[in-house]
Amino acid sequence: MSEAEPAPASASEAAAAAILDALNTTDSNGTEVLNATAKFVATPEGTALAYGSLVFMALLPIFFGALRSVDCSKSKNAADMPETITSRDAARFPIIASCTLFGLYLFFKVFSQEYINLLLSVYFFVLGVLALSHTMSPLISRIFPDSFPNKQFQLLFTQGSGESKEEIVNYEFDNKNLICLVVSSVVGVWYLLKKHWIANNLFGLAFALNGVELLHLNNVSTGCILLGGLFVYDVFWVFGTNVMVTVAKSFEAPIKLVFPQDLLEKGLQANNFAMLGLGDIVIPGIFIALLLRFDVSLKKNSRTYFYSSFLAYIFGLGLTIFVMHTFKHAQPALLYLVPACIGFPVIVALIKGELTEMFSYESAQEVLPASPRLTSFPTVSGSPASLASSMDAVSMTTGSSPCRRRLQPTAM
Repeated sequence: MSEAEPAPASASEAAAAAILDALNTTDSNGTEVLNATAKFVATPEGTALAYGSLVFMALLPIFFGALRSVDCSKSKNAADMPETITSRDAARFPIIASCTLFGLYLFFKVFSQEYINLLLSVYFFVLGVLALSHTMSPLISRIFPDSFPNKQFQLLFTQGSGESKEEIVNYEFDNKNLICLVVSSVVGVWYLLKKHWIANNLFGLAFALNGVELLHLNNVSTGCILLGGLFVYDVFWVFGTNVMVTVAKSFEAPIKLVFPQDLLEKGLQANNFAMLGLGDIVIPGIFIALLLRFDVSLKKNSRTYFYSSFLAYIFGLGLTIFVMHTFKHAQPALLYLVPACIGFPVIVALIKGELTEMFSYESAQEVLPASPRLTSFPTVSGSPASLASSMDAVSMTTGSSPCRRRLQPTAM
């Protein structure tokens, strides 16, 4: 008891104070000891609602992102072309992700978590506004009639003069794009000020959809290399160390989808979240999108491989939740998703006798030969959609990939 605390007036008050002090102490690991009766225990209904909602939200960007990736792959506009992931990129990705993840872990151990998250919030505010604007663009275009006055604008920054003049920013937009940016900015300010879970999910869904749409694997072999490498990455960092869990809990950014397990009790102010990392959506999602483009290339008016891999994803994610709920421990979702998403389509291809065609398919054949690779950093130019794609590619390469990888049942 410190000197600033008043002495208890009776034995009963002394006992109560001793109990209160005990509840505020920490254990040998520095973890605060909490009163077991005060800790929220999710009801079966709340748990089912939370995990069911996470599965549903995960399926949305995969389904619609895959459909949009087909149109994106046929684009003849160089500014709107997707980022292509080669086998070399795929092989290096788990190593880069591991280094970035461990670097973030050291940052959170050495520097103040508050200041790090403040910088990340500003960065993801800008990135999220652009990503959400790109996601909303087709919807806004359908809502407004053709008679809507749609003026074109251009924001141009150059460096130098004469023949040495170089474009730094060449940003083209119109009135509809401005509407998307305004709506997205409102969501961004809401997220920046309140960190509300709905705003977080809006940004998270936009990031995931953009990733599935704009990041293209060049062939199935590259997809197997990427998923296999991240399979090992996920298992090691979740089961082998506490690095993944520590970073995921400390990292306050919309790189995960969350849903409260106490929504039925507390409404929109609920705060006991289940979460799903965006990497567990985007990584299988770009493989599923590749299989949809393969279906289209067969020109058989069939989507067999897309639907089989989509069902495999549902099965793998459901198995992840089941194991996690049974053992009460965070699970590396790719441990279950990778075998399912690769195994189901391969079995279908074996049955149909199309295994050779599937592995010889080259997605890069459908786009212009000058398609940029994932390792490049595209010029910030073109429409808002192209700007969002450029920003998303940088995010996937440098910042958000390592922390996106966990499904966690406990409170944030």
